[in-house]
Amino acid sequence: MNEEKRYDIVDFTAVDPVKCPCGFSRRAFTTTPGSLASYHVVDIQKDAQLHYHKNHIEIYYILDGEGFMELDNEKIPVKPGMSVYIQKYCRHRALGALKIANVSIPVFDPEDEWFD
Repeated sequence: MNEEKRYDIVDFTAVDPVKCPCGFSRRAFTTTPGSLASYHVVDIQKDAQLHYHKNHIEIYYILDGEGFMELDNEKIPVKPGMSVYIQKYCRHRALGALKIANVSIPVFDPEDEWFD
């Protein structure tokens, strides 16, 4: 009997960062069969681009640093321990040198990054 694993493990120290509108992201579970979400650790750069998504929501959790989240033209101060739920079509970006964990639901698709 062929049994498939019902889990997946990612070592983020072995994941190469990719450039994204926010800085550099290490992404996990983007190719896990049946995955409903992906998990990212993102090093925000000071030049994060304002963007939005039409097909997925994001949940940010601030790991390190202090700065702001710009959410539909409103600037909200953020610090470690805070979390932000970002709905579809919400224009957003992080401002400041931050490190965040990001959950994308459904699995992140780079084709779903939109800029005004």
